[in-house]
Amino acid sequence: MGFLKSDKIRIYARELRINQWIKNLVVLTAVIFSGKLFEWNLLSSSLYAFAIFCLLSSASYVLNDIIDYPLDKKHPVKKNRPLASGQITMAQATFLVFILTFASLVFSLFFSVSFFLLAFVFILLHFFYSLYLKKHAVVDIFTISFSFMIRTFAGEVVTGYHIPIWLLLTIFFISLFMAAVKRHAELVVQGKEARLSLYYYKEHFLDFLTYTFGAATILAYATYTYSEKPPDVTTVFSHLFQGFFPVSEARKWMMVTIPLVVYGISRYAQLLYEKEQGERPEKIITTDIPLIVTIFLWGAIVIGLIYLF
Repeated sequence: MGFLKSDKIRIYARELRINQWIKNLVVLTAVIFSGKLFEWNLLSSSLYAFAIFCLLSSASYVLNDIIDYPLDKKHPVKKNRPLASGQITMAQATFLVFILTFASLVFSLFFSVSFFLLAFVFILLHFFYSLYLKKHAVVDIFTISFSFMIRTFAGEVVTGYHIPIWLLLTIFFISLFMAAVKRHAELVVQGKEARLSLYYYKEHFLDFLTYTFGAATILAYATYTYSEKPPDVTTVFSHLFQGFFPVSEARKWMMVTIPLVVYGISRYAQLLYEKEQGERPEKIITTDIPLIVTIFLWGAIVIGLIYLF
């Protein structure tokens, strides 16, 4: 009995696509880059917001599976999804969409009306994406990027702190880059039958979008590291390090992370063009060792520069 129960939990976890919740970590951008990561009230609010957007994301994934049910049953890979394979019934999937959406929106009201409106716009955008927007080339990848921007704004709302405009543009461009990479990989690996919008894409056009958004990401991030003043954070360790680096701000230490961002984007593109893995970005980020090491180093350096120096 216990085995059957755990097996059912795994099936629902696959349907909710818990492995894709990593995308919602962008909600934490405001609390991290405002220098408030170790203030428990703000961190707990950000984590609560992260949890709400995880539930909303899962609701949108299940809805997408319901809408694509006839196509997924014929797809060589997607036919193994819980709904398409019959492991979850249509009634169960519909109930999941309702309860996840209702609970998330109710919980969002505990923050503020502003946060509730962002949560509502987020799920509405994803519903329209599943029903209509994903069928249109270019519009589909911009919709994905807008969903990341909404997550970022949600983090600002719950903390009350704004992130610099160039960092916001970095998030905007890198989400466009990843969406373009995903479409390119789907077109090359699975063909135009993978999704309707691919009938309106050409491979060289997706190459152009990938190059453009990749370059824009690097330029936006480089401008952020040079032009933005780091937050004034005082910790036990910052007093120690400031004695050794009294002019750290003038030296623009955040710029040392630029090579890591350039390599990370280059490695991601390499996995797309050489190994054709870009159709599952969450798998790349969590399984490719060089990329994991790069992200870890970037995060460690950024945290160190904000909270120690």
